[in-house]
Amino acid sequence: MTADALPVVMLHGWALHAGLMQPLAALLAPARPTTCLDLPGHGGRPFEPPFSDLDGLAAAIARDLPPACALVGWSLGGMVAARLAASGHPSVRRLVLLASTPRFVAGEGWEHGLAAEVVREFAAELGRDYRGLVRRFLSLQARGDERQAGLLRTLRAAAFSRGEPDPDALRAGLAILERSDLRAEALRIAVPTRVIAGEYDRLTPPQAGAWWAGQIPGASFDAIEGAGHAPFLSHPGDVARRLAAFLDGHARSPLPA
Repeated sequence: MTADALPVVMLHGWALHAGLMQPLAALLAPARPTTCLDLPGHGGRPFEPPFSDLDGLAAAIARDLPPACALVGWSLGGMVAARLAASGHPSVRRLVLLASTPRFVAGEGWEHGLAAEVVREFAAELGRDYRGLVRRFLSLQARGDERQAGLLRTLRAAAFSRGEPDPDALRAGLAILERSDLRAEALRIAVPTRVIAGEYDRLTPPQAGAWWAGQIPGASFDAIEGAGHAPFLSHPGDVARRLAAFLDGHARSPLPA
C-alpha cells in the first residue's frame, strides 16, 4: 500500500471530541479516506471500555483502527498515538504528532510543560464545576495564538456540541496528562513521523515537539507561525498542506538549529 493510499485516523485532545478534527479531515479529502475517532467518554461515546491509564486508553483506540493507517494525534490524542507507535502496533504505518508532547507536566530534567500543581488544581476543580474547568482549559488552548479571539469562539461553540464528556473519562484523562512520560519511548518509534507544533502554544510548547522530533529516528518538525495549541483550527490550510506533503512522502522540513 502506498503512503498516499493509507487511510488517516485522527484523535482529539482532552475534554473535546472528534468533531473538532473534521474540518482538517475535510481538507485532506477526497484524496485520503479519513476517520476522526472519539476517545471513550467523549463526543457522545460511552465510557467503554473504561480506561485509567495511557495503556488502557491506547488499547481502547487500537480496537477501532483499520489494518493500516496514518495516525494523527492532537494533544492527549498525540500521546495515545505515540504509545501505539512505540509499542509497534501493526496498524500504525505513519505517525503525526500535532501540538503534543512526551510529557505534559514539568519536572526534573523537563521544563517544557505545565506545573504539576496546575494539573492537580484542574483535577480538584473537576469535581466542583467541570463545565467551568473545560472553558478555562479552552482559554489556555487559544492563548498566544495570533487569531486567539476567533479560535476561542470556535472552541467554545464546539466544546459541548456533542453533549457533555463523562466526568470519569475527564478525570482519567487528567491523570494520564499528569503521570505519563513518553521520553524513553521516543527511540522505539520506527515509523515515519512528523511533529507539528504551534509557535506560541502555551500547553505543549514547540520546544517539546522539537525535542520529540529530535529523538524519534528520522522524524521531522514543523512549527506553525502565529499558532497556539490548536493550529489545525486557527491555521487549517498551513497544517493541511504540511500534513498532505508528509502523507505524500514529499521532502521533510529540517529541525530548527
